[in-house]
Amino acid sequence: MTYTKDKPSLPESTEQLRARIPGWGADLDPADRPSVPRERYDPGATGAHWDFPERQPELRPRERSIEHEFLTPVFGTVAPLHGVSGALRRLAYERYSEARAAHWLILIGADRVDAFGSHVRSLFSARPDNPVTETGIRAELTHHGIASRRGTHRVDTRHQPVDVLVVAGPWVAAAAGAALVVRAVTRRRR
Repeated sequence: MTYTKDKPSLPESTEQLRARIPGWGADLDPADRPSVPRERYDPGATGAHWDFPERQPELRPRERSIEHEFLTPVFGTVAPLHGVSGALRRLAYERYSEARAAHWLILIGADRVDAFGSHVRSLFSARPDNPVTETGIRAELTHHGIASRRGTHRVDTRHQPVDVLVVAGPWVAAAAGAALVVRAVTRRRR
């Protein structure tokens, strides 16, 4: 069992492994292994006074991998799941194994949804984000960013035309969405 102070036993003995896998155990001789003193296992040397660590209470439901029986004894709760991005993350963990690309693609999509929501929320706050200074566009113009790439064989010059769309696209979409919302609200009031 995982997370115990005792070293888990091997599923097969060393003799069985040596018989089944050619060359298995070639590094078992301590003279051939410089890290042997660190690998000696002494359960009393760890200072652990428990067989299984005390579990952190799960105050809210947490996302958990379908490969594992339970959460680790201690887990982070800094950013609880919320909104559409939280629903996408729950879907990724409930339905797909961590070995599947769908799991990770859904998590990346949830991250993008969360970032978009943060940009939209910042537009309606007292101090909205400043895309010109925060994305480095101003530095490109004032610190010779474009000139340093001209006439060279740098790889990043190939995606330079697309960078404008990647950086400005979400801001333009958020501004257009905000304008549509304001327009719809003003039409309803008439």
